Amino acid sequence: MPAPTPGRLTCVPWRDLEAEIPAWDHLAQVASEPNPFFESWYLLPSLRHLAQTDAVRILRFEQDGVLAGVLPIVRAGRYYRWPVPHLSSWLHTNCFCGVPLVAKGAEAAFWRAVLRWADDEPGSALFMHFRGIVLGGPLHAALEAAAASDGRQIEVVHTEARAMLASDLAPEAYLEASLSGKKRKELRRQFNRLADEGAVAFERRTDANDIAPWCENFLALERAGWKGEAGSALGCDEGTARLFRESLNGAASRGRLERLTLTLDGRPLAMLATFLTAPGAYSYKTAFDEDFSRFSPGVLLQRENLAILAREDIAWSDSCASADHPMIDHLWRERRTIGRLSIAIGGTLRRSAFRHFVRAETARRPAGQPSREPS
Repeated sequence: MPAPTPGRLTCVPWRDLEAEIPAWDHLAQVASEPNPFFESWYLLPSLRHLAQTDAVRILRFEQDGVLAGVLPIVRAGRYYRWPVPHLSSWLHTNCFCGVPLVAKGAEAAFWRAVLRWADDEPGSALFMHFRGIVLGGPLHAALEAAAASDGRQIEVVHTEARAMLASDLAPEAYLEASLSGKKRKELRRQFNRLADEGAVAFERRTDANDIAPWCENFLALERAGWKGEAGSALGCDEGTARLFRESLNGAASRGRLERLTLTLDGRPLAMLATFLTAPGAYSYKTAFDEDFSRFSPGVLLQRENLAILAREDIAWSDSCASADHPMIDHLWRERRTIGRLSIAIGGTLRRSAFRHFVRAETARRPAGQPSREPS
């Protein structure tokens, strides 16, 4: 079999990819690492409906005329609190993974092309910054190897460990291993007390039927709680509400969405949207009725969600939760390490300046520990 070609990378306006959705969807099916947030049905609605996306460009990589890599980027004038220009992968508040979408087997060629492009087109950027990278994954390993082959400095400047579900145990066995007998007994008691209030049911769906009313129920449920009061609920902004509706519709139409709902007399008390991206899954968004918090409807829903362990096509689930989440961290025992990486680009002077900059940044962390996010 002939060796794959080095490939060709171009930096294009994001709207150019609207004409390549079939090729993009195929890329997602053969990707080295799944990332629903960079698939066509999520990234395009993000760019269409969120603010300040005109500057976003796409690094588009192809091999033998076939789309083999996609990474959204921006030229940023500030690096967190510092006025330091740099090239950065583009993520937003509701984008929980920043791993590029790259065809399996094309990882090395993709990163070589990206770094070569950054060297040739740095503009005023001091370095390149990648956010939301799964540390230890094939894309991270390929990037480390590409940097090493060039003698290029690369630093992990921030890490966090978030809850992950990855086990060969059956759902009930996993629950028993995760929670004490006292806590499991309390959950059974809460379920029974809730059942005293009316007819309790769980509904799990992977089709696209009734997706519109499901989305509206979710948006209303989330907005009625603390996120609505804080102004951070999806429904508080028309852009994020449109992103939610359009992305769930796109995922459902491709068989990549699971909807789990806990109802009381037909009324939703807790809801969970999960993106199915075999061999993994991403728990995208969950909401519960805070008027029924004494019954822990969110935890009862997550107990039911453990059934995903029985799916043969799903080996792991990413919680998409913040590190040290007060609920999911006690139930999901595995952890996934997510990092932010900065990497040298350009010529000798630029790389020397980057070396001094990143040394000052990492000097603030404890010995041997990656830093927390810069403020």
